Amino acid sequence: MKLNFWKMNGAGNDFVCLDNRDRQLRLSRRQIARLCCRQFGVGADGVLALEPARTADCDFRMRYYNADGGEAAMCGNGARCFARFAQQVTGSAARQLRFDTGAGPVGAEFFGRQVRVELTAPRDLRLDEKIQTPAGALTVSSLNTGVPHAVVIVSDTEKIDVPQTGAVLRWHRRFQPQGVNVNFAQVLAPGQIQVRTYERGVEAETLACGTGVTATALVAAAKFGWRSPVTVSVRSGAKLRVLFTVSGSGVGAAFTRVKLHGPAEFTFKGELYV
Repeated sequence: MKLNFWKMNGAGNDFVCLDNRDRQLRLSRRQIARLCCRQFGVGADGVLALEPARTADCDFRMRYYNADGGEAAMCGNGARCFARFAQQVTGSAARQLRFDTGAGPVGAEFFGRQVRVELTAPRDLRLDEKIQTPAGALTVSSLNTGVPHAVVIVSDTEKIDVPQTGAVLRWHRRFQPQGVNVNFAQVLAPGQIQVRTYERGVEAETLACGTGVTATALVAAAKFGWRSPVTVSVRSGAKLRVLFTVSGSGVGAAFTRVKLHGPAEFTFKGELYV
């Protein structure tokens, strides 16, 4: 079967984008994983599929699949890329759109190559839990921003073995059965952090993770009393902004109107056989 695709990236987090508005495309988990394989496929951190909306209050539906072929509820950088992809293939001139995800409806606004998405309300905030690992105890916070994330504040992200320590926490019994994405964050200044992320489903460090950036920014805001926006530097060198409204502080902090702002860029398009 010949497959037309677009390749996009959001701050270095890269995706294969597919137009499935006719619902004729049914790829297996193995086929999706092969598409994402950098040796035998296009190569990507995940696959985004554009499908018809399931509800009247949304324009489209976003389906997201990790590089291992498994479907995930949400992807922050993917959501920004999906919005521009939907705009491109439909020829829409609208400045805003709304689409359904596994985590709930997401709104998007366009600012040229930059896209700002309003994410679903975060939940399950926990701060400063002590978790035992083979390397010793770690102080870990966690938050679900559409998918579950663990956040570890460190003094220097360059000194962290992200693949090893990330994998330990990703599979730790504390976060079973679904597992967790793991973010290591360094405070650069008030309202500014640097993040490295080990992504569940990719099972490796990625150049950026939008829901991870968001979770880390909100955890830092809760811990340190920061207000919106928080600027986050990621492994690719890009900077993302997390905007939000907050009431309360510490573990009692409640976040609403959480938005992620950053680039969403087309890389190339083509066709291949699957």
